[in-house]
Amino acid sequence: MRITLNLLFLLVSITSSYAQTFISEILENFNNNTIEYVSVEKLNDMGKSLLLDAREKEEFEISHLKNAIWIGYETFEIARVLKLVPNKEALLVVYCSIGVRSEDIGEKLEKAGYTNVKNLYGGIFEWKNKGYPVYDTDNMETQKVHAYSKYWGSLLTNAEKIYQSKKETIGQKEQ
Repeated sequence: MRITLNLLFLLVSITSSYAQTFISEILENFNNNTIEYVSVEKLNDMGKSLLLDAREKEEFEISHLKNAIWIGYETFEIARVLKLVPNKEALLVVYCSIGVRSEDIGEKLEKAGYTNVKNLYGGIFEWKNKGYPVYDTDNMETQKVHAYSKYWGSLLTNAEKIYQSKKETIGQKEQ
């Protein structure tokens, strides 16, 4: 029994550190570091900030950080954010799956005059990998996270991975 628990602990540790290393490498390759990162630990300890979810709507509907506002990526409109957040000095923390799309959106927010924009390092994947809670559209805690694709899903190690929209999942259950 003790050997089994030790092997399980080792496997979880290796998997988690592998995902962390891989996230770091992807962020180095895809991002320009134009938006300052905030770690999941620091975000969890931070005071008042507005969380902006830069993923697609179907990803947000599966789960998101508590009180996050969906702003999208492909459908992002700065005019909508300007209405939702008129204070351009407000602390905005943008996130996506791992932090690539959120950097793009962060750049657009800064270009629009927002002065206190941060990018959540590792995004919702890192948040969930570290054991922090995520919530569904009914504001109930869930273990589900939209994994975007099998490739990106390999970076998500501490959640139930979902690869389809909530509507598709509901439709399959009804059949």
